[in-house]
Amino acid sequence: MIKLISFFFFIFFGISTLMGQHRIELITKAEEKKVDVLIGGKLFTSYIYPDNIKKPVLWPVISEGGNELTRQYPLKNKAGERSDHPHHIGIWLNYGDVNGLDFWNNSEAIPEEKAANYGTIVHESIISKESEKGKATLLATALWKDNRGNQLLHETTEFTFSIKGKTRIIDRTTTLKAENGKVNLKDNKEGMFAIRVTRELELPATGKVKLTDSHGNITEVEASTDNIANGNYLNSEGISGGEVWGTRAKWMKLFGIINGEKVAIVIFDHPGNAGYPTYWHARGYGLFAANTLGQEVFSKGENTMNFSIEKGEKAIFRYRLAVFSGEPTIEEIENLSKDFENKI
Repeated sequence: MIKLISFFFFIFFGISTLMGQHRIELITKAEEKKVDVLIGGKLFTSYIYPDNIKKPVLWPVISEGGNELTRQYPLKNKAGERSDHPHHIGIWLNYGDVNGLDFWNNSEAIPEEKAANYGTIVHESIISKESEKGKATLLATALWKDNRGNQLLHETTEFTFSIKGKTRIIDRTTTLKAENGKVNLKDNKEGMFAIRVTRELELPATGKVKLTDSHGNITEVEASTDNIANGNYLNSEGISGGEVWGTRAKWMKLFGIINGEKVAIVIFDHPGNAGYPTYWHARGYGLFAANTLGQEVFSKGENTMNFSIEKGEKAIFRYRLAVFSGEPTIEEIENLSKDFENKI
């Protein structure tokens, strides 16, 4: 009898534990200006909107094995990490030329005399949050403003967090409405859906690289010479390494090893997006971005888009980011791509 009770005790709590591992919770912490996303009671990511980072972001992003995939700078200091590009934080969506304003490069590092050239995305509200087994949805709004507080765009974003085995999936659907006049998003390399990754997922390199933003500001970046960087890219067209920059593909994988855990991040474009399949603003130093709108830059002038949203009209952008623990096969990635393509 005791053995039978012990057996059912084990079964009950074993199932409960497994269910707990697959439960996704959204915990609002308004005083900290964030919403935590927990999987099995452990942090996966947070939707954060502090005043000092000029846009809402998801940060940090943590694998099933407990390793942070996002760079900690500038929100935290981590020995050995790069301290370049303070506007690269977590996962975000914005753009480098919105009615002539640079939303992409804005940060606390911009001097006050240049602030008029930049725009800020201001978190407005959490509309709703829903949690269920294996899935959670967060609906939030934000305002795209110039330096004087004038509103260019109203943003409504739905984040859907889900899990499939050891794979953690973030689907982002962002609706941008031009409420106060026509908004032009001129072709620009600085965009649009992006993640800045930890040092381990950078591509190995030597020497230094100087990077210039759209305002001519130059940042000299130290290349990876300490054998920590071990990342690599692969896109849906079979192109790999640093050659992926400026290519066009429906998905891109960045993979490597962090503290012994094999991990991969895959970003998927959606066929409903303007400019599909996207160009990739994917750099070896840790910036991994899908830019659907910067066609003139990436095609070297062969194609021009100059996307715009008329007053009162809306534009919708959809992206998926999957975090794998282990080595995903091409078949696994393609299955997630087809699943995403069917979502409206």
